Amino acid sequence: RDDDDINDVASMAGVNLNEESARIMATNSDLVGTQIQSCKDEPFLAAIPLHKRILETARKLGITDVPAEVVTFISHATQNRLRTVIEKVTVITQHRMESYKDDEWYEQATDVRSQLKFFEQLERLEKQRKDEQEREILLKAAKSRSRQEDPEQARLKQKAKEVSR
Repeated sequence: RDDDDINDVASMAGVNLNEESARIMATNSDLVGTQIQSCKDEPFLAAIPLHKRILETARKLGITDVPAEVVTFISHATQNRLRTVIEKVTVITQHRMESYKDDEWYEQATDVRSQLKFFEQLERLEKQRKDEQEREILLKAAKSRSRQEDPEQARLKQKAKEVSR
């Protein structure tokens, strides 16, 4: 019954399955029944060191023998995982290289560079203000002439002389 449904659909499309299968058999008769592999099945990782590591880990868990297929499977799984990670990293790098500045559909919400410049400028102004206050204190200390020689006062006068130089 399923074959009849397939034949009905094929005949509606104007395809004769018997003719098509005969044509395939005639043109590719040497390939029918043969298995074709694109490349030799080689493990991605070195088999002997990997097998030793697997055996060491297995012995800790109480397993005494590990077949060679396990080594091949883990090697292929590692290769597949590495390929996946590299593909994801490639996509990430492509996203980082894209620039949305010129795109009219994107609007810039924050400009971190200008914010950093603003904060740096505030820090510079604050530092200048503190330096000027310290200079004023030192100049006042240098100008004041107190009769009692306070060691703190003497130190401030000395520092004021150094600053004025």
